[in-house]
Amino acid sequence: MAIQSIRLFGDPVLRTPAAPVTDFDKELRKLVKDLTDTMLDAPGAGLAAPQIGVGLRVFTYYVDDQLGHLVNPSLDLSDEMDEEGEEGCLSFPGLSYPTPRAIRAVAKGFNMHGEPVTLEGTDLMARCFQHETDHLDGILFIDRMDPEQRKLAKKAIREAEWFGTPAPTFKLSPHATHGKAL
Repeated sequence: MAIQSIRLFGDPVLRTPAAPVTDFDKELRKLVKDLTDTMLDAPGAGLAAPQIGVGLRVFTYYVDDQLGHLVNPSLDLSDEMDEEGEEGCLSFPGLSYPTPRAIRAVAKGFNMHGEPVTLEGTDLMARCFQHETDHLDGILFIDRMDPEQRKLAKKAIREAEWFGTPAPTFKLSPHATHGKAL
């Protein structure tokens, strides 16, 4: 198992847009395994590469007994919204809040071998695809909350025992990042 440290809110890597994957190689397959092992150990419904300090557009998911990953995702979202769905994040341990999300999502991208993949999800799966893709764009779930919920979340973050812990040291990715996040 290759369980990695999960970066917590306040770490700059979480606010940095991730670079597209260009090499579908052994290192990418190792990254997918590390993400999967870390997500399952946490446990979580999804985990994006920036959450373990890697600035590449990759995420894993485990929802409704479906385990998978997506590389270089793009989303098509329904207009119908779920305004009340609770959402949490492994980078915000112990916190969850109502976060508006589209009820249905179609996620297109690639698997770790570079083969095209199209995934469709509703409810929790759609929420997961949106949440993890947001991570790849440097967007956090608190950014999607209404102002009142965001205010409550920020207060809880300031009071959390994990808040303000030193950011972990950075490890260089073996993949070209073109000047973007490490």
